[in-house]
Amino acid sequence: MGTAHSIHGAAHALRRHNPRLHVAGVEPAESAVLSGKPSGSHEIEGIGIEEVNEIFMVASDEAKAMARRLAREEAIFAGTSSGANIVAALHVAKRLGAGATVGTIIIDSGLRYVSTDVFRM
Repeated sequence: MGTAHSIHGAAHALRRHNPRLHVAGVEPAESAVLSGKPSGSHEIEGIGIEEVNEIFMVASDEAKAMARRLAREEAIFAGTSSGANIVAALHVAKRLGAGATVGTIIIDSGLRYVSTDVFRM
């Protein structure tokens, strides 16, 4: 199941409990088509958008750096789309401030990225 199906299912279920739920999506900054930018090459696999109120653009390098940070600091072995989701969630949390609850989906494993530059030392 890809990110688009995950965010759609989670948003649909959570909106039944809170219709005011705000859902932010993520797309590669290098191919921010949904934000009105031209399509282009990017290195964030598994990104898809449905049922969102706003869209964050995250660069491939930033998503990869966050995937490495998640593995190193949190023992969460995730891929680049999850790294991008965390980057966006941190921006939302900063904007909303203390007392807000922000959640995100970590859908992909880092296994498919072991042989790439994401986790290469």
